[in-house]
Parts: sequence; C-alpha cells; structure tokens
Amino acid sequence: MAALWILLASFLFSLMGAAVKLASSEYSVAEIVFYRGLVGIILLYFFIRHQGGRLRTEHLGGHLWRGAIGVVSLWMWFYAATKLPLATAVTLNYMSPIWTAVALMGFAWWRGKERVAPPLLLAIGVSFGGVILALRPAFEAQQWFGALMALVSGMLAAIAYTMVRRLSRAGEPEYRVVFYFLAVNIAAGLAGSLLPGGSPDSAAWHAHSARGAALLLFIGASGVFAQMALTRAWRTGKVLVVANLQYTGIVFSSLWGILIWHDVFDWHVWFGMALILASSIAATFYNTVTEKRAAAGTGD
Repeated sequence: MAALWILLASFLFSLMGAAVKLASSEYSVAEIVFYRGLVGIILLYFFIRHQGGRLRTEHLGGHLWRGAIGVVSLWMWFYAATKLPLATAVTLNYMSPIWTAVALMGFAWWRGKERVAPPLLLAIGVSFGGVILALRPAFEAQQWFGALMALVSGMLAAIAYTMVRRLSRAGEPEYRVVFYFLAVNIAAGLAGSLLPGGSPDSAAWHAHSARGAALLLFIGASGVFAQMALTRAWRTGKVLVVANLQYTGIVFSSLWGILIWHDVFDWHVWFGMALILASSIAATFYNTVTEKRAAAGTGD
C-alpha cells in the first residue's frame, strides 16, 4: 500500500510543478508560495478538525526552523521551475540524497574518521557528472541562475527532511508538521510580495483570471494532498522502497514537459538525468544502511 501512496505523491507533486510553471505567467513566485500555503492550510485545517487532531505543540521552535528552511527550498524550486525545463528542475531538486551523503562524509571527516566508502564517492562523482551533462543547455541559454537555485533547493530539502524526521521522533504527527510548514509558507509569501522587488513588475498582487485562480487552487490542493500521501508512505512503508519510488516524479515531470511545453532534449541531457537518478538511488541505499547501523549501535 505504501508504494501506491508514494506513487500518488510523486504524481501530484509533478502536477503541482507543472501548475506552478503555468501560473508563473500571471503571478510572482512570492504570490504562488502564499496561495499554495493558504489553500493548503485551509484544506488541512478541516482535515485536522475531522480527525480530532490538535495544533498545540511543545516544539514550536523546531517547526519554525523546519518551515523556514523548507519554504526557502520551495521558493527556490518554484523559481527554478519557471526558468528551466520542468524535468530538469525536478531532477536537480531530487538530488537531496546526494547532499545527505556529502553531509555524512563531512561529519565523518570532522570526527576524524578516515574511512570513506568507495561506492559513496562513486555515487557522488557520477551525480555531479550527470549535473554537468543535464545542465549544458541551461548554461548555453544563460539559465545558470535557475539551475543554481534548483541545486541549492535540493541541499535545503535534505536539511528540511532531517528536521522533519527529528520532529516525528519527538512525537509530532505528520499533519502538525505540514500545518506549520504551510503557515510559514503564508508568512513568507506575504512578506515576499510586499517587500520591494518581491514582484517582477510594479504590482505586488496581481488580479485573478479564471485560469489563474484555478491554477492557484490546484497548486494548493495538490501540494497538501501530495504531502499527506508522502508522509503516509514514509510512515507505513519500507524506507528504501519509498525513497526510490519517489523518483517516478522525474518521469511524470518529463511527460508534462513534453506534452505541455514540447520540451526536446539531446541525448546527453537524458543521459545526465539518468546518471543523477541512478546515483541518487545508490546514495539513498547507502544513507539508509548507514542510519540503520548507527541506530543499532553497530556502526563505526
């Protein structure tokens, strides 16, 4: 059942990314972040009331830090999705296992451990080789800033994921983690729209068309349902199965890019994306095994 939940989450996240790219022609990224949080938090609130859940928490600081890092990651990814082909932006954002692996190596070095797993080094090297191949068209088209935003977004997503796990271990239910994240989305989107330069033109808030309003509603709804499906999958499924099946989002996003924007990639771009996918799966396996050993007290 967990496999179905993660497939549903990946499908919905890919649709949300496509809707963000479409909505960017009418709204700023700040507005999209704001409405994504607003629509999502309203839907989630009714779900929490129906389930009899509580929003009071003893870990407000943890939620705010997770929300701040998560919303910066989301903002950067939304920006990247408006500048890059959707499949490229999604692939770069899904590199969080690689960044987690880099962090593990950094911690091992800091603690004076000389041993570094050769497979992990290979996965990291292959991944960055894939990035070079996949991003060549972006750099040729002077889209390097969007590419940089997608890469940094993946780094921050890895940190946010670690913080979510800590909150879960502290007893925080998934709906509460998502709720506070969406609340930070609203605050960040509001601040970004009101600050000078928050919008690409003179209007801080843009008038709604029927198309634009429908896209914003869809972004908010698909985002919160995808998040809930993802958390359900992580709670009920095996870590490796869930972590690797989420990469189907790259496949879905590639399809939307081809069908909606008629994206055409050279062979080296597809090959680069395949290298990133394969190395991320390998890094996920290594990260999971390392964490299990540490939890069991058998790791170094």
